[in-house]
Amino acid sequence: MRVLVVGGTGFLGYHAVLELVRRGHQVSVVALPPMPSDHLFPPSVEVFFSNIRNLNHGMLLAMLKGQDAVVYAAGADDRIVPKTPAYLFFHKANVEDCLHFFSAAKEAGVKRGVFLGSYFCHFAKLWPDLRLGEYHPYIESRLEQEEAIFKLGGNEMAICGLRLPYIFGRMPGRIPLWKPLVKYLNSGWWLFYPRGGTNCVSAVRVGEAIAGAVEKGQAGHSYLVGDENLSWDALLSNLGVILGKPKKVIHLPGFILRLAAFGIKSLHRLQGRESGLDPVRYITLQTRNTFFDPALSRKALGYGQGGLDTALKETVDACLEIPPEETPQ
Repeated sequence: MRVLVVGGTGFLGYHAVLELVRRGHQVSVVALPPMPSDHLFPPSVEVFFSNIRNLNHGMLLAMLKGQDAVVYAAGADDRIVPKTPAYLFFHKANVEDCLHFFSAAKEAGVKRGVFLGSYFCHFAKLWPDLRLGEYHPYIESRLEQEEAIFKLGGNEMAICGLRLPYIFGRMPGRIPLWKPLVKYLNSGWWLFYPRGGTNCVSAVRVGEAIAGAVEKGQAGHSYLVGDENLSWDALLSNLGVILGKPKKVIHLPGFILRLAAFGIKSLHRLQGRESGLDPVRYITLQTRNTFFDPALSRKALGYGQGGLDTALKETVDACLEIPPEETPQ
């Protein structure tokens, strides 16, 4: 198949491109400049540097003509703290822009599509009492994204989504988002962290899942992709061992966590900003075990399991590397 990957030079897009090429697909990429590293992809991968938001309708259609499938590995994640109100920012990035792209893809005759979302959507529906979509603008945008894109696809375009958890690994030219955590673990400070845990998966497995979704994902279906359930204690312990600095996790009482979160929220307000995840209400989710069984999605999409230990080591190694511009002279 001919597959166009939006955001192909990003962390997950990169691994998706490599896996799609390995499976024999003809892959092209549209991404923001610059290229994070030389020789990032095999010569067969054509890269277009452009912001799809700025492409007029005709240019977007021309780019999409002849494609059999598209992967949307773009959007805004929950680390961004935009200006108030956060909902407008996340709705634009994760719903409107995504919908605009898939509308053009459908018009261009593309028959298959995959977009990358969040496993928070799963827990929003599993635990309705937490009202995650109501209290967290980022989660609300991801829920609306699924609804809007599936409605658009209908019976004419088979679009599916991937609900993704915590992802580890590395790629050339980009520093993992886990660098602050690795820096904290590598410091001499005591290790304070809440109770709870999450599902973790390597970026290589996510790349396999994306390729599987391109090939055989069912229209209107959200796949809960993951690998291993780990408590925060176990995850931090594994990272500490890799660093050679194993530490015991000290669990802070709930009222202290909420007090710290209130301080963060107050600071954001003073700055005229708002987090996509309300810091105070997020404590309730952060201290739960956001675990799940990925067996169904693994069977449906055909991605593998394991390799998390390697991905964790790659993450730590990449976080400890000094970028060339920071290298002492």
